[in-house]
Amino acid sequence: MIGAVLQTFYSARIFLKTKYPKSYELRRTLVIFTIFGAWMLGLPSFYAVALILIVKLHFNPKIMRTYLLFSLVIFFSLSCNGSGAKVTQSTQKMTSKTAKVVQSPPVLSKDTLFDFENDVLGHLPANWSQDFTGGGTHTDWQVVDDEGNKVLAQLSQDHPNYHFNDIVFDGFKAQDVLLKVRWKGVKGRMDQGGGFIWRWQDKDNYYVVRANPLEDNVVLYKVENGKRTDLPVLGKGRTYGVDVLPLGNDWNSLKLEVNGDLFIVYLNGKEIFRVRDKTFAQAGKVGLWTKADAVTYFDDFQVVVE
Repeated sequence: MIGAVLQTFYSARIFLKTKYPKSYELRRTLVIFTIFGAWMLGLPSFYAVALILIVKLHFNPKIMRTYLLFSLVIFFSLSCNGSGAKVTQSTQKMTSKTAKVVQSPPVLSKDTLFDFENDVLGHLPANWSQDFTGGGTHTDWQVVDDEGNKVLAQLSQDHPNYHFNDIVFDGFKAQDVLLKVRWKGVKGRMDQGGGFIWRWQDKDNYYVVRANPLEDNVVLYKVENGKRTDLPVLGKGRTYGVDVLPLGNDWNSLKLEVNGDLFIVYLNGKEIFRVRDKTFAQAGKVGLWTKADAVTYFDDFQVVVE
């Protein structure tokens, strides 16, 4: 581009300062410079005119002077517009690239944090899929704003009691993992709260542990062929999980360690019970879970693959 500017300007300057070049070689050189400048600027019409001048007009100096002056004016006009167009195109490309980054999932590693800040409000996070177990017709997981902070929420409230809202990350499968999440039970008449899904094979086969603010307890289940069964607590038996201090409607934290057939559950930083089970030994997807009409917010979902 700079070379084209200099060549065109130099050609015009010679014609302006002299009556016309008497040397046939000089005139030919100037025309070649102009052709090259037009080619660099992507101006095929000027390129064609220059060729006609060479072939038909035998380098008539008056015509060449007019041609060069006119092309110089057009050059500056188009170069300004072209620069603006290129800037616009560059901006559009950057915007498009940014949009792709925003909608893309986090870079997966052994320690992956989903904070949902780069996801689009009102939509599922990138590379997540939702489903449900049991009765009902649908579920409604989406990213929402919670006082300026993006969180993942289950919003649907039109469900029968035996209805489990599932959302799983499709980016990988894991067998042994450490899961952490912050969650808040917002509302629900039949049920509230929620928890983790792991070793998810399909919507009817997986493990789940959940905390419930209505019952103030934490229970670990297996869902096998669509049937949910609570699993016995080590050292206590089948007690339907454990009772906990009132959870309320504020933020709480849930943590789970999965090592082979051993599952260790933590609530708000404290270990509360352990369970052993071998129903699903193979790797599966991980995700989040609520029941029935529970409207629940989740944030800072951390997955550490062991």
